Amino acid sequence: MSTVRFKALEAVMSRAPKEVNYPSAKVSDYFGSHVFDRNAMNQYMPKDVFKAVINSIETGTRVERKITDLVAASMKSWAMEKGCTHYTHWFQPLTGTTAEKHDAFFEPLSDNLVVERFDGNQLVQQEPDASSLPNGGIRNTFEARGYTAWDPSSPAFIIGKTLCIPTIFISYTGESLDYKMPLLKALNAVDKAAVHVNQYFDKNVNKVIATLGWEQEYFLVDSALFYARPDLVTTGRTVYGHTPAKGQELEDHYFGAIPERASAFMRELEVECMKLGIPVKTRHNEVAPNQFECAPIFEEANLAVDHNQLLMDIMDRVARKHDFRVLLHEKPYAGVNGSGKHNNWSLSTNTGVNLLSPGNTPKSNLRFLTFFINTIKAVHEYADLLRSSIATPGNEHRLGANEAPPAIISVFIGSQLTKVLNHIEDKVSENKALSADEKTELKLNIGKIPELLLDNTDRNRTSPFAFTGNKFEFRAVGSTANCANAMTVINTIVAKQLIDFKTDVDELISKGDKKDDAIFKILRRYVVESKKIRFEGNGYGDEWLKEAENRGLKNITSAPHALDVLKEKRIAELYESQEVLTHRELEARHEIALDNYTTMIRIESRVMGDLAINHIVPVAIRYQNILINNVKGLKAIFGEADYKKSAKNQLEMITNISTHIQIITENSELMRVERRRINNLLTAEERAKEYSLKVKPYFDIIRKSVDKLELMVDDEMWPLPKYRELLFTK
Repeated sequence: MSTVRFKALEAVMSRAPKEVNYPSAKVSDYFGSHVFDRNAMNQYMPKDVFKAVINSIETGTRVERKITDLVAASMKSWAMEKGCTHYTHWFQPLTGTTAEKHDAFFEPLSDNLVVERFDGNQLVQQEPDASSLPNGGIRNTFEARGYTAWDPSSPAFIIGKTLCIPTIFISYTGESLDYKMPLLKALNAVDKAAVHVNQYFDKNVNKVIATLGWEQEYFLVDSALFYARPDLVTTGRTVYGHTPAKGQELEDHYFGAIPERASAFMRELEVECMKLGIPVKTRHNEVAPNQFECAPIFEEANLAVDHNQLLMDIMDRVARKHDFRVLLHEKPYAGVNGSGKHNNWSLSTNTGVNLLSPGNTPKSNLRFLTFFINTIKAVHEYADLLRSSIATPGNEHRLGANEAPPAIISVFIGSQLTKVLNHIEDKVSENKALSADEKTELKLNIGKIPELLLDNTDRNRTSPFAFTGNKFEFRAVGSTANCANAMTVINTIVAKQLIDFKTDVDELISKGDKKDDAIFKILRRYVVESKKIRFEGNGYGDEWLKEAENRGLKNITSAPHALDVLKEKRIAELYESQEVLTHRELEARHEIALDNYTTMIRIESRVMGDLAINHIVPVAIRYQNILINNVKGLKAIFGEADYKKSAKNQLEMITNISTHIQIITENSELMRVERRRINNLLTAEERAKEYSLKVKPYFDIIRKSVDKLELMVDDEMWPLPKYRELLFTK
């Protein structure tokens, strides 16, 4: 066995679960202890300052600069009492990860005299430069100014000995350079639009909050095996690896007993999450071996996004302590489930009503149907934009296989709600007012919605956008993604759709229709117009591909091509109408996404070439030489006439190894030549699309031969840990 692989497996066999020290048996004793939340603010701030900050959080108004010094002093006192020595503006650039630059609290006053300082200016705004972070041409590298600005709606928290302050990240000229700023704008847009629509039903509604409950899937792999796989280290996925004899076919891992080492990791992860106020409640085994999932209770969307970004960072830190590495790639192993990040989205009012949850009266259910149908209509109108929000290199490997939804955007609502919408379509005339009988029948029908949903067990794992009782679940989001991207799109398109709905209803009312008649007429029209986006069947079936094409729904499997929608005028107008992104910011994000795709595929291509030429082929040649010497020995024993009979299998293996070596070396070189050609193309779009069309096809060709060699070469000589070791070692 190769030295590296042998040592890695030897290390795995010696592992034992790590002990986890709980701060207390009761989570309530330490939940949020590292968060400068409302309780902490109330303790450390003067009452008038506390009220001003809370008002800012609840209404979205700015915190006046005259009180920011007091806010900063309170925050510093709290943090230093907990041992903090530094602070940082914590932000989410367009890399997909988080960023931070730490500054010490102390400042020198004179020789040998320093003081701890953190004032309002340092809290509200900093200039981290960060000129090398993605900007899509908004600024040049030599123009280093980029600013971070405090987001009061997301509380500060402590990691290690550093006070982390959630912020937005903008350019010198004010353009967004992060995920948070557009999300905040989209949340504001949907709040305003939803409040206006709610006035038809409840005048007391003056605030609508978008909520998010994410589900995070991930794999664990022993750190020794991880470092023995250069492809995992560099790309987060295995570019080679033959399917093991046993994979996930038995589904015996799904919801099974959690292995003790993994359980110890999860327990410590949950402790660290609880300290940071992340309400992680659920953990379980997923379908694939060594795949797991965790999920929190839903929260306000902006906070939920911050918490998910934090979680991914904490997972990595805690996993290392337990001799694990977390694999968040959407498809780390071929032939088994990939990992997603299901985004469960809904809207809630200041009066405590979930707008996507049916009520107890026809009136409350009419409101439910209004938001339910408008959401479906929004997805219908902007399906391509929703698809673009999940267009990443990793998700390109995942979509459409092993329980991941297909690349075709459709909406699943279940058979019972389908009947309700069909009833609305059949019974309500768009051209005349409702009769008394029609009103009674329709209201009786929609009044039964809670009863219908109570026993509605419909579930469709192949649907990318599914209604699940009181929320929509966007299942197609990739496991590495920042939830903010998908949440920005969903809230923006729903805001635009609600504005259009109110305009349409008000127009009918101005022409003399009663309010309920006008609402039913517009909803009926929307049900008819968006019908083709609804699909209740198997998203994996070939029949759906044909049907989707007949419906005019696109199946865009390539990430760069899925991003084409960002060039459309109507998309720029959408974002500008909701004041979420300017045309320039949208163009920059398109450019960044294309560059990211090109870079990731280029890295994967280089890793494949390196492993193939420097690791796999030399081992295959060494084993081939062993076979050749064996054949020579048989020839010496049996003679020229008879040795071929006794060496038949060896000769076939020698021939097959030669064939695969030739395929690997020739295609690795062809792939390298294509990379060099494409790298010289002028535009980001050309490069990304050419990498997708001309470089990626070599991946499967080379991998097929490498994986065949894995089954042929002596197991003790194979240099890389195999799938049976990566997936099944505990």
